[in-house]
Amino acid sequence: MSFHSLEEIITSASEQKKPFFRVILEDDMSERMVSEEESFSTMLEMYDTMRKADESYDGTIHSASGLVGRDGQKMEEALQAGKTISGGFMGEVMVRALKMGESNACMKRIVAAPTAGSCGVMPAVFLTYQKYFQTSDEKMTEAMFTAAGIGTVIAERAFIAGATGGCQAEIGSASAMAAGGLAYLMGGGEQEIVHACAIALKSLLGLVCDPVAGLVEVPCVKRNVVGAVNAVTAADMAMAGITSRIPPDEVIDAMRTIGMALPCSLKETGEGGLAATPAGVEISRKLISNF
Repeated sequence: MSFHSLEEIITSASEQKKPFFRVILEDDMSERMVSEEESFSTMLEMYDTMRKADESYDGTIHSASGLVGRDGQKMEEALQAGKTISGGFMGEVMVRALKMGESNACMKRIVAAPTAGSCGVMPAVFLTYQKYFQTSDEKMTEAMFTAAGIGTVIAERAFIAGATGGCQAEIGSASAMAAGGLAYLMGGGEQEIVHACAIALKSLLGLVCDPVAGLVEVPCVKRNVVGAVNAVTAADMAMAGITSRIPPDEVIDAMRTIGMALPCSLKETGEGGLAATPAGVEISRKLISNF
């Protein structure tokens, strides 16, 4: 992508009098040398893949390690039984985030958004929004372009991999992308989009990547829920006129600085954090002895 900052996208949108998503769509057309129809169709296909992944969730299976499985089903059952207090919309966001994260661990087909480990955040937010507000697939695809633009800037200025920046780079980036896309769906303009992104990302700064036994399962799946819920609250704040005191691009830069400062033990090595707890070490030992 030809943009290296969110501010560049905003400036381009203002000068061309085009919405945020269209600036990204046209940039994709130019970079990949495809027509508008081809670009839009590709993004729509990715959104449809998210939908199919949600629909194909199997609440009866577990991952090969046995660490992940059925939590999405449990959350859905609790929601349907009226045992939750977070409300219908947020409850379904939680359910979908768990389901998608579990599907990834169980080797189902998912969309890395921006990574496989954070694959549940955007689908949870977008699919639930579409269900509640009966939004067209076309509008949802525009939100996908909005989120993609944010994600690409984050990847350009910082990183999106836990191995380089910690989980803030995965769940944090996914949450920022979902928040920006959701702000667009809620009728927000460029400022609401980027400030929703900033609020979501800065709320997860410093989140470490500490997978138990080195698997993208514990605590990764449940963190998708945190990222999805965080995205909704960030979009709501931005749409209420609340802004990030730190400019959005500087929030991304801060994430990079923090990620570089994190020790290797907290960047997907399975050597620190939760992975280094007595329980985490015991889980790893048992898994190794079983294989």
